[in-house]
Amino acid sequence: MLKRTVFFVLGIALFLTGISLLARQFLPEETEAAMYQNPLKVKFGDPYVMYDETSKQYYMYGTGGGAKAGFATYSSPDLVNWKNEGQVFYGNTPGSWDVKNFWAPEVYRVKDKYYMFYSADWRHNPTNELENFRIGVAVADKPTGPFKNISDKPLFDPGYPIIDANVYFEPGGKMYLYYSRCCYKHPVESEVAAWAKKTNLFDEIEESWIYGVELKPDFSGVTGEPVLLLRPPVKMNDAQAEWESRSVTSKEVNRRWTEGSYTFKHGDTYYMMYSANHFGGENYAVGYATSKHPLGPFLKANNNPVLEKNTDKGGDVTGTGHNSIAYSPDGKQLYCVYHGRTKATGKERVVFIDKMKIQADGKLVVEGPSTTPKVLPLVKN
Repeated sequence: MLKRTVFFVLGIALFLTGISLLARQFLPEETEAAMYQNPLKVKFGDPYVMYDETSKQYYMYGTGGGAKAGFATYSSPDLVNWKNEGQVFYGNTPGSWDVKNFWAPEVYRVKDKYYMFYSADWRHNPTNELENFRIGVAVADKPTGPFKNISDKPLFDPGYPIIDANVYFEPGGKMYLYYSRCCYKHPVESEVAAWAKKTNLFDEIEESWIYGVELKPDFSGVTGEPVLLLRPPVKMNDAQAEWESRSVTSKEVNRRWTEGSYTFKHGDTYYMMYSANHFGGENYAVGYATSKHPLGPFLKANNNPVLEKNTDKGGDVTGTGHNSIAYSPDGKQLYCVYHGRTKATGKERVVFIDKMKIQADGKLVVEGPSTTPKVLPLVKN
């Protein structure tokens, strides 16, 4: 009797195991797609993600990605599985203002057209500057292009090289452009610079600063004068000085960056995320600042940085920065999209995506960098 019971129980167990394996074999694809693991299979720097209501697809644009003198894009229904749509913008064409170093594209839908803001070296370079970056605008009928420049000139010329365009659209109709003045030929006096010179580390420290300015409605230029919004700390006892100066204090390079900004509004507060330190180094990291007006003043958060390397915590991710954000289709879940590196990817920048939230006290928190499998709870339309 005991043997029959044992065989019966074993038979039931084997039957249930078979049913489980069979069910797992025929799970729908979206169940598997709901799991993801960083880094994603997209080799981009400066990733920017937009969600297109018409196609119900996400589109990712970035620096590199196999594009030659221009930009490529990837599409995805779920922020996890990305399809390479190929190159969607070609620069350095006859009559174009741009010539090389195509960086950091961002695409926005306005009145059924898609506008790409991007950085590149300006062909007009009478003084033969090594860094001659400006910002341009291209337009297309679809997120997949082809994008064509709206002008044979850059958006505007502030008199110094600029990169990393980001645009915020006010509900009332005004549009604001944010950009980073390059470090190039911009030595700045500060306690960090004085320390570097005193210790014979660097003779001077160059800095990049973030500015904001109102855009003209047709994207043909800007209105008014740019306003300085963010810069590296002047004092070494500033709460932000340690993490924003790591490229200098680690003896990596004589520059301090404030770049790669991304601005959005939550409640009545404007959040500007930004990156500091050398984009090609381990210390690239993300912080944020808040304001009650799109042109500031912005106050840096006391929980910065919100995204940085995790190698000192047992991980293998470095160089985390230049982020954008993406929402689930219902707008309830927020994600931080950024580039970084791992030991396996080496110096190549690859894309990461991690959950992000604004806490009840207003603090912005990024749940990353992560490399372990996670469920991505997207709401299907």
